[in-house]
Amino acid sequence: MSRTTNIRKLAVMALLVAVSVVLIYAVHFPLIPAAAFLEYDPADIPILIGALAYGPLAGVALTVVASLIQGVTVSAGSGLYGIVMHIIATSTLVLVAGSIYRFRRTRSGGVLGLLLGTLAMGLIMMPANHIITPYFTGWPVEAVDALLLPGILPFNLIKAGLNSGVTFLLYKTVSRYIVHGEGWQKPAAQKV
Repeated sequence: MSRTTNIRKLAVMALLVAVSVVLIYAVHFPLIPAAAFLEYDPADIPILIGALAYGPLAGVALTVVASLIQGVTVSAGSGLYGIVMHIIATSTLVLVAGSIYRFRRTRSGGVLGLLLGTLAMGLIMMPANHIITPYFTGWPVEAVDALLLPGILPFNLIKAGLNSGVTFLLYKTVSRYIVHGEGWQKPAAQKV
């Protein structure tokens, strides 16, 4: 990879992180009445776009950077707990979606990756909440477990599903113009 390509990739990844932070600041609302403290936000969309464009490990790197920035700025109220849970949830989503799309770079590969990533995120957050939530919140394990099926699982499936659906709709356009820069090059000089 050339130095220019590396710089461009780094700049695009920084842009995706910045958009992720802005999105969590601008859009967040509860989805499940049983767990109103869990709020939907579209911050994973730019991270998913980065994972599809640059691969699953780039998606995890974007997740960690965005989570840390969000955790000390716009989501500071959730502190280390929010950072850890966001890294676990979104890393799972982007690892699965990005890995499948990396080996099957087709529309059906994208759909399959996003669908399986959504399911993986929903499933991984069940044991993550069982183990981590009581530690950070002080809630009894039984209280957390009582929320797993009626609140936490549906929330994560809906959040990941919405973000995956929007990513699917936006990816090709964003990839063409932002990631690959088509339309930004100067036209070739015409011969007269």
